[in-house]
Amino acid sequence: MYNRFIMERFQNPKNAGGMHGANAIGEVKNEGCTDITRLYLKINDNNTIENARFKTFGCIASIVSADVTCDLVKGKTIEEALSITNQDILKVMGEIPENKIKCSIMAEESINSAIEDYYKRKEKEAKKVKTQLSEAKI
Repeated sequence: MYNRFIMERFQNPKNAGGMHGANAIGEVKNEGCTDITRLYLKINDNNTIENARFKTFGCIASIVSADVTCDLVKGKTIEEALSITNQDILKVMGEIPENKIKCSIMAEESINSAIEDYYKRKEKEAKKVKTQLSEAKI
């Protein structure tokens, strides 16, 4: 059912686990099959993704999709990461059953979710600094 690459990555994922110091966390749920993927990113001041890790509750295809996604986003700018599609993930994974393609779509969506979280955190941080500066002037 699954190729050798997928089975190897499933048994030995390179990027599994949480991440201390992550400044972007995206979570995606697939209501149809109850899979959940959480993607952790560490984005530096140059908007480059230094590191990526994941936690997934799901099937083989969900776990491997998330693991491959981490490899694909590392070293990329935010803009480059946002251009990664489920088709890019599938190219690395190889052939999977048709009903499992949704797992690669979830992985793509986890990138978008994490980067959205990153910008929300930056906006919150900027508001906090602005408030502190305003209070300091009083």
